[in-house]
Amino acid sequence: MAYQPQDDNRKFTELYNVQRLSSSHIAADSHVCISTIQRLYSILKGEELDENEEKENPNEQSSWLEKQLAKKEPIPVAYNERVPIEQFDFIIIDECHRSIYNLWKQVLDYFDAFLIGLTATPDKRTFGFFNENVVSQYTYEESVIDGVNVPYEVYTIETEISKNGGVIQSGWYVDRRDKLSRAKRWQQEDEDIEYRRNDLDKAVVNVSQIRNIIREFKNALETKIYPDRWDSEGNYEVPKTLVFAKTDSHADDIIQMIREEFGEGNDFCKKVTYKIDEDPKSVLNRFRNDYYPRIAVTVDMIATGTDVKPLEVLLFMRDVKSINYFEQMKGRGTRTIADDKLQLVSKTAYNKTHFIIVDAVGATKSKKTDSRPLERKPTVSLKDLLGAVTMGVKDEDVFLSLANRLIRLDKQLSEKEQEKLLEFSGGKNLKQITRELIEAFDPDRVEDLVQFQLQKIPVAARTPAQEDQLREETQNQLIKVASLTFKGKLNEYLDNVRKQHDQIIDHINLDTVTRSEWDTTSLDNAQSLIQDFEAYLEANKHEIKALSIYYNQPYNRRMVTFNMIKEIMDKIRLEKPTFAPAHIWSAYKTIGATQSEAPKDELTALVSLIRKVCGIDTELRPYDKTIDENFKQWIFIQNAGQHNRFTTEQMDWLRMIKDHIISSYHIELEDLDYTPFDARGGRGKMYQLFGKEMEQIINELNEALAA
Repeated sequence: MAYQPQDDNRKFTELYNVQRLSSSHIAADSHVCISTIQRLYSILKGEELDENEEKENPNEQSSWLEKQLAKKEPIPVAYNERVPIEQFDFIIIDECHRSIYNLWKQVLDYFDAFLIGLTATPDKRTFGFFNENVVSQYTYEESVIDGVNVPYEVYTIETEISKNGGVIQSGWYVDRRDKLSRAKRWQQEDEDIEYRRNDLDKAVVNVSQIRNIIREFKNALETKIYPDRWDSEGNYEVPKTLVFAKTDSHADDIIQMIREEFGEGNDFCKKVTYKIDEDPKSVLNRFRNDYYPRIAVTVDMIATGTDVKPLEVLLFMRDVKSINYFEQMKGRGTRTIADDKLQLVSKTAYNKTHFIIVDAVGATKSKKTDSRPLERKPTVSLKDLLGAVTMGVKDEDVFLSLANRLIRLDKQLSEKEQEKLLEFSGGKNLKQITRELIEAFDPDRVEDLVQFQLQKIPVAARTPAQEDQLREETQNQLIKVASLTFKGKLNEYLDNVRKQHDQIIDHINLDTVTRSEWDTTSLDNAQSLIQDFEAYLEANKHEIKALSIYYNQPYNRRMVTFNMIKEIMDKIRLEKPTFAPAHIWSAYKTIGATQSEAPKDELTALVSLIRKVCGIDTELRPYDKTIDENFKQWIFIQNAGQHNRFTTEQMDWLRMIKDHIISSYHIELEDLDYTPFDARGGRGKMYQLFGKEMEQIINELNEALAA
């Protein structure tokens, strides 16, 4: 219903008749039918399937489905004239890694149609069912480069009991709890009970183990994982977190501990399984779209096939045996989300550049996963990674770590910063650069190129040694292509722009006030800062058009525009953040060069400072005040020859033009077509008021007010 083709303004459901099957009737005019495989089977059998019995989650089996599975034999499918075998042209099987190959295979085999399977985690059964006919592949790494998904990093929490288990000695009094009813009884053990890590939260629940993991998780969030999520009132905002529990009982224990350790109420942390009193879909929807809950605990319900885009943390408190299932669980955190939508549910989050897997049970180490974290050198600075690649280091960990940093940086750059980057990179954007870094050590990419080269060599002439040499040469060429992008100016720009988006928050070193008074050295420091600022403007006066005009072309000051001033501001922010206009203004105030407060608008303050440094103004004063005075002076001159030359309505228009020049530093005829002039009649009204003098007056005001 939401999909709109790129070549048509209409929605898909407006172009084609789409029927979601909710009965045994397939409409003759339907172009597209949507159904579960259970529903399709019931249609072929001519039986009605209770809507309430048809669960959307494949891990939850309805009583109807259980009856079918209890037969322990393939489900028979006979010919049904109401549903001929040519009913469908093709069938798309979503999540085709699930149980479509055993009991349900006959339903798919019934139809004479092309079968198209979609899955993020194919297994041997998937390849076998589709005769190894892989039509298209799209890897996790490729999706990260393209901005479809975000990369991840792994943070490990380990406790003594999580690793080695424990012993309950004979004679101890302990609680015994019924798994289903949760009823407790107090009992003295008559023999030693040794339990291992795999027994935790199944045969044995160690309260201290759960508490220590949750306590350390809270501490790691605030100090290491997302240390920048403190609001203006000093409260920490927990990123949206999903916890994977072993059982429903284990989920209850985790929730209780989270509420205790975080000191929050019931809304803060919720269980999202089918075994809760609340509607699970309602809780999931709130988790996805509302501020609360911040943490959700699940067993299976959100493990696969459910998007919660604001998720930034996955806490694994259960291990899984299936590689596919583990990949599906990881997939809950990979989804990208627009910055504004993320901030609706996480106010202190600027953007989602990556997500974190917090592994408290060794889940990431117990099996080899298909995808891998790109970050391999978390303690090495971006500057050093850039330098290593530039200097010819051919290390996979370095290349992948640099790719990870650049992928995260790409999501933070403004449009202006992206354009600037293209100048230094030879026209490559960060997606292209990171693709080259990752492909340099992608064996599939290397093999593809090798096979292409081998096609030029007769089979009889090929040798294993020749193929190995070709692989080595191919990979070296990919490494070289990726490395050549990085040069001095690009490296410097990437490191500088990264500093604008990253902050180091030190919560360890505590600060105290030891003195609060004017220091005799403050005058020297302020003077030194002003000298550095003046030298910077002088050094750049030939590179930046606006500075060149202010220094050398007094007549052209009337041509300085808002975008010209913003260009200077952008360059200062990137290269000299200490030259912030408010900071420089404060230095002038310290040495007594001005008594005025800095304008609230930093661009107005910057123009004021530039005019002072260039000698246009003898004292530092807010530029908006200068324009006001110049306007009064211009009006005085206009009225000198004739009393009250302008009517009241004309004066209103002149004041509007003056206010526009204060905010935009310049006015063009075209500006009269926009706010606020358009509401007063625009260009036509001004011509009606001033006639042929209109353009002359605009030119005079641009020149006089910028004087």
